[in-house]
Amino acid sequence: MSKVTRSDTKKSFGLEVNGPVFWPSIVILIISITLVIIFREGAESFFGDVQAAVTSSMGWLFILSVNIFVGFCLYMAFGRFGNIRLGGKEARPEFSTSSWFAMLFSAGMGIGLLYWSIAEPINHFQTPPMGEPGTPAAARQAMNFTFLHWGFHAWAIYALVGLALGYFTYNRKLPLTVRSAFYPFLGERIHGIIGDIIDILAVLATLFGLATSLGLGVKQVAAGLNHVFPAIASGVTTQVLLIAAITLVATISVATGVEKGVRILSEWNIRIALVILLAVLFLGPTVFILASYVQNTGSYFGSFLQLAFWNEAYSGGNWQGGWTVFYWAWWISWAPFVGIFIARVSKGRTIREFVLGVLIVPSLLSFLWMTVFGSTALREVLAGDTTIADAVAADMSTALFVFFEQLPFSTVLSIIGIVLVAGFFVTSSDSGSLVVDSLTSGGRTDSPVGIRIFWALAEGAIAAVLLIGGGLQALQTAVIITGLPFALILLLMCFSLYRGLSEELEEENKLGKTQQRKEYQQLMAEMLAKRAAKQESTVSDGKRDLPPPTKTEPSI
Repeated sequence: MSKVTRSDTKKSFGLEVNGPVFWPSIVILIISITLVIIFREGAESFFGDVQAAVTSSMGWLFILSVNIFVGFCLYMAFGRFGNIRLGGKEARPEFSTSSWFAMLFSAGMGIGLLYWSIAEPINHFQTPPMGEPGTPAAARQAMNFTFLHWGFHAWAIYALVGLALGYFTYNRKLPLTVRSAFYPFLGERIHGIIGDIIDILAVLATLFGLATSLGLGVKQVAAGLNHVFPAIASGVTTQVLLIAAITLVATISVATGVEKGVRILSEWNIRIALVILLAVLFLGPTVFILASYVQNTGSYFGSFLQLAFWNEAYSGGNWQGGWTVFYWAWWISWAPFVGIFIARVSKGRTIREFVLGVLIVPSLLSFLWMTVFGSTALREVLAGDTTIADAVAADMSTALFVFFEQLPFSTVLSIIGIVLVAGFFVTSSDSGSLVVDSLTSGGRTDSPVGIRIFWALAEGAIAAVLLIGGGLQALQTAVIITGLPFALILLLMCFSLYRGLSEELEEENKLGKTQQRKEYQQLMAEMLAKRAAKQESTVSDGKRDLPPPTKTEPSI
């Protein structure tokens, strides 16, 4: 079992980076962005055709893979590896549990929850994959699929990558890069071209996944500003300017590192999110929200397996291409980013604690968020008020702010919502920059600030160019294209992690047996020594107890 610390960082053109990963990643990104700019007019239709082709032919692979990840994570938590601690037996968590959850949630879901919490349930309600639209049954089905997309499956992907990277980094002393997770069957070859290709794919998946979230986020911020301040346009120009402004804030944050910038911003994001959540809960139909949360959760668990494995095999449609398959590709493309980030903040936790913490708490909080916003919106539409549904049909970015209009203090809630979206934008960007920096610097966590700033600026540039070149369609297609090969990498990661953990347990068992043998031999030696000492003591005591010899006179 490897215990050798090694970094793949080398000087490349004066930069402390892993050149075979850093430079190819930049070249591929530049080529992709240039092609989008040159062929801007045909980019959107091209992206649409590619997305349809990939989802229709490979959607089943995404669905099967993600279900395998869920089962594998549950085995990790409840199987024989559950008590292994990331960092060794003596390691203890660096961050408190509350800070840990705050960073998990901010990095893993943030912007998406705000964008889709109303838009997705309403979309599923109006165009359900099964059954009649606009009915109570369609509303229940809408929440089921929303829970599916934002629940255990999404977090299982993050948990798998975070666990694998955390284990091989802290227990095997390998660099904090995706390649390290394949050491059990690649060995030292992870430091060669195979490892470089794995990390390049991880960089591309991370950057396009982040660009999708940042694109959604900035569209929502622009729509919110236009809604509250009609003089501010919500077009592409405003969106690009917002990306520039928020990226600047993210750049300042990323320069301060995890302990200060990312942790503090994540905790404040959670506080602001809780303020909005509680405001809607108590200003809205409180009893209905609580009742629907219970019912939605039970309905989701009751139909879990059917929803998880359904893939339109008999209906022949492609509803999943724009929803379930897109989500699975999105989470997979985010997996290197969120996984590395989770690994960085999870040292000292046992595998059981890690998996259950990553799977359960964020999922239940996501369910509550989706219920508070999504179920309340569905209730309005079922009651005959189509204001929110019309907003979703016209522009999904405005749905959250139109929803706030149905509540007291709507302007205040809208402004807080804008601040929260921007906050999640910043935490996603700066934590993503730290991760991409780690991937391109050979696993270093203390690389120069200039490199981290470069990646923060690059993420903003990619989001801006893809928005200009093809809007949301371009972002979704980029995610699916990069997510497909990485899904195969994650399947291999399951096997590699299982093999690595098995080797560790086998070695521990050998050491344990050796230790037990030594302890047994020492115990037997002590027992024999005590027995010998006791026998000697008994003999000595026996001689002292005998009467002294008497002198007898000879008889006459």
